[in-house]
Amino acid sequence: MKIYRLTYLLLPLLLLPLFVQSQDYVLRTFKDTRIINTQAADVLQKRKLDIRIGHRFGDLLGESGGWPSFYGLENAADVLLGADYGFTNNITIGAYRSKGGGNLSQLVTGSAKWRILKQRMQSPAFFTVTALGTLTASTMQKSDNPEAINFFEKQSHRFSYTVQLLIAKKFSERFSLQISPGFTHRNIAPFGDVNDTYTVGLASRIQLSKVVGLILDATIPLNGERNPFTKSENSEFQFPLGIGFEFDTGGHVFQVNLTNARGMIESDYIMNTTSDWREGEFRLGFTISRLFNIR
Repeated sequence: MKIYRLTYLLLPLLLLPLFVQSQDYVLRTFKDTRIINTQAADVLQKRKLDIRIGHRFGDLLGESGGWPSFYGLENAADVLLGADYGFTNNITIGAYRSKGGGNLSQLVTGSAKWRILKQRMQSPAFFTVTALGTLTASTMQKSDNPEAINFFEKQSHRFSYTVQLLIAKKFSERFSLQISPGFTHRNIAPFGDVNDTYTVGLASRIQLSKVVGLILDATIPLNGERNPFTKSENSEFQFPLGIGFEFDTGGHVFQVNLTNARGMIESDYIMNTTSDWREGEFRLGFTISRLFNIR
């Protein structure tokens, strides 16, 4: 009798994977795995390779922009080259090299995304939930000046980390929304600054046509002088805010945007954004993403 009871209890659990696999899932909450600054909850399919090139120019307007720098086009705030690979249908790993937009430059970053939950079409209460982790190391030359940020008394001072939970929902073919609580830690910070920052990110996609979408994102620090609601008047920090358009041509996604963030890696743009939209200190940027099948 106990065996029969145990069978009745376990049978629904054994059949659950078959039931879940039969559901229709939402495809491409966002068109790309990155929005502007924020990473999207989407991951690559298994054995898909995404080659990515990103560029951020100098200030469009403000004291450093305008005609003398050809509206920032003659300056490079950050340059990124990297790749993501679909290890499984729910796990994507990536590696990037970027110039860096903050005090530490020549950045090498490894990332991993694990999609924990995938939104179903027939269940409006469900979301897509993905865990993101990044590890960034500065490879810039060690300084002989003990007061310099790149003195690197310890090798661990080169490293910074970011973890985020990407929670997204595709409400329709024309509208998607995402919220991203996160935490960033730097092993070394400038004097008087903090090592740890808690954040919440917001992002959205509005599909304007079959090919063109309007994308927006913002990352708001929740503690210290980076918090836009509690920071002092003398604080130089701003929260990263971006708006742009993405063009899906089938084989690749091309994105053009405006943002006040200089860097493109999480621990870089979250911790080092000091440009103010109100002063014209925002910049043109673009990203090209090309997918390949690896068999």
